[in-house]
Amino acid sequence: MDLSQLDLRQIGELYTQLLSNMGLPSGVIDVSGWIIGALLILIFALTLVIGLIWLERKIAARIQDRVGPNRAGPFGLLQTVADAMKLLTKEDITPTEADRVTYNLAPALSVFPVIMAMAVIPFANGVLGSDINVGVLYLVALGAITTTAALMAGWASNNKYALVGGFRTVAQLLSYEIPLGMAMLLPVLAAGTMRMNGLAEAQGQFFGLGWYIWMLPAAFIIFFVAALAEGERAPFDLLEAESEIVAGFNIEYSGMKFAWFFLSFFLNSFVLAAIAATVFLGGWQGPFVEQVPILGIFYFGAKTLFLFFVLAWVRATFPRLRVDQMMAFCWKVLVPLALLLFMLVAIVLKIGLPTALEGPAMLAVNVFVLAFGIFLLTRVMRRRTPVTKRAFTPEIPRL
Repeated sequence: MDLSQLDLRQIGELYTQLLSNMGLPSGVIDVSGWIIGALLILIFALTLVIGLIWLERKIAARIQDRVGPNRAGPFGLLQTVADAMKLLTKEDITPTEADRVTYNLAPALSVFPVIMAMAVIPFANGVLGSDINVGVLYLVALGAITTTAALMAGWASNNKYALVGGFRTVAQLLSYEIPLGMAMLLPVLAAGTMRMNGLAEAQGQFFGLGWYIWMLPAAFIIFFVAALAEGERAPFDLLEAESEIVAGFNIEYSGMKFAWFFLSFFLNSFVLAAIAATVFLGGWQGPFVEQVPILGIFYFGAKTLFLFFVLAWVRATFPRLRVDQMMAFCWKVLVPLALLLFMLVAIVLKIGLPTALEGPAMLAVNVFVLAFGIFLLTRVMRRRTPVTKRAFTPEIPRL
């Protein structure tokens, strides 16, 4: 077989045809396909996080002039495996006064929505768990479960530091879901579909380079900044601010229960990068992808890993904000800009411009909103902030 002409969708078709030839009913074929697909996504996610942890540690080490993992295995590749084994053997402690059911359910519930989100992300053309027609809405809805899991962990631990971390979860994640969701809806308006694979298909113009980031750069920037907060990454990692609340909502967890929260953090970063790559960077689209379908998975992987690198770069570079700065930035900057951008883009699409003018018009609107936002931020930054004894000098987070 010519690998250049290999289409990953053919694997599913061959599987279905094989079971049909064996005389199995269609219901059994569908259920078996769902089970195998779910297992593949689960195995891929659990295996992927080992590499992601190593990669982010190495990126942070290089940026901060450190060595990073270099003892366990070549280039420290087995360091994450060693850490996982350590967590497996550590004692599992449950506080005496904790709500045991809620306390033990929270770690699993924090990982569940992240893995479920991977079911609608197209790794190549048609290669995804389920191409539902409300894929974007599905992803936004799953974000609420992650927030609930962190709040459950903080509340059930019966620890004041954990409770503060849980309350910060509600304040931060629910607030930043608004600009994040509105930024995701702008490509939906342009493409006319909420299907994740449909959004990637709509960006196939100009030799596979007709990505929405060229027409909607302000929407991408809003999404990226909100994704930093949704992913609990610096400078918005206030949920686990070690210098203030001693690790936050997961302070009472140990062993594999703590590892589940750690797993959720890194997988969530990858999922956010994958969503950004699909919605704004064309996903699997790229040059010659129609002629060589297998290229789609490489394009998607390269874009996602690049965005993950940028997320790690930001985390290793910028100090965290104060809580009041974080919340003010969301409600006074991101939310108004997202609302203004959403309204202007909707007007541009509604007035019925010729197709050749719609893209430049949306780009002009985005540049205007971006320039307006930078102007407002510049004015705020120029105001002199009095230095007091309560002035806070944060540290750069280290892995």
